[in-house]
Amino acid sequence: MNVQGRDCCITLKTPYRAIGLPYAEETIREAISLLKEEAPIEGAGNCRAIRKSRGVTGCVVTPLTIETAPLLFVLALGRSGLPVFVSGTRNLYRHSIRLSAMEMGLRFDLIQERGSLRTLYEGCSVRDFELRILRDEAIKLKLDIAGDIAPATYLYQDSLTMDDGERAFCERFKEDGVQYRINGAENKTIYGLTIAGRKQEGTQMEVWIHRILDTAGELPTSIESLEIQAHLFRDSYEWRSYGAFYLTLTRLVLMADETNVDSGDAVIGPLRYYVTGTVSAEVFTTDEGIIE
Repeated sequence: MNVQGRDCCITLKTPYRAIGLPYAEETIREAISLLKEEAPIEGAGNCRAIRKSRGVTGCVVTPLTIETAPLLFVLALGRSGLPVFVSGTRNLYRHSIRLSAMEMGLRFDLIQERGSLRTLYEGCSVRDFELRILRDEAIKLKLDIAGDIAPATYLYQDSLTMDDGERAFCERFKEDGVQYRINGAENKTIYGLTIAGRKQEGTQMEVWIHRILDTAGELPTSIESLEIQAHLFRDSYEWRSYGAFYLTLTRLVLMADETNVDSGDAVIGPLRYYVTGTVSAEVFTTDEGIIE
């Protein structure tokens, strides 16, 4: 999850909305290749090359907030279905999102702002993603970006990104508000969790579960369902559902125990699972439209 990039302002833009991300690390840049011509035998021996743009590459790492989580999950997993009204509320809607391959995902634009320079990356899609939940930290999502269109300078002077005050106001999901359920039963031995997904030419999902070794009861080698429920502690939202999201992964098979056996005082040991079933998410918004 460590990214050696630069801090900047990132705006995600779809056909229907534009949303600024809170504090984000990123390495978004133009992907280039060189058409090289070898030096002739005679002469000074100089090689020549022609620079060719191959679109966009890089990644964005950002914490999940109450405002950005719905759209970010749609970009990471795939398109969402029609929203369902939550009974007993005034204007709360539940959106179900399922994992799909990169070719079937939602296309979007990225506007990168570094000082006075604004760069537009059009027609981007998510190639891979990683969701990391670590103790005493905000929940972060990393999106690996791919695109075929060369970047261009963004000439419009409109303010699309959020200012510092708006960024600070957005409440972030944190690890202390997460609950885990394995095969329907709550599990309190999980210390942290990482979900890594690859979406090129199909989908492939892995889950790294960090569990406490000195606690009685080992995790099973086969998990029928893993449920991750994240809530905000603040209860001012209507029926508390607005400040929440749910992830469900089915049919997990243990691949390896990655615990460091050479460490005599190891406390946390990761288990690596492969997801052979479905991956879905549920998010809540006050908008009855599709999240796009």
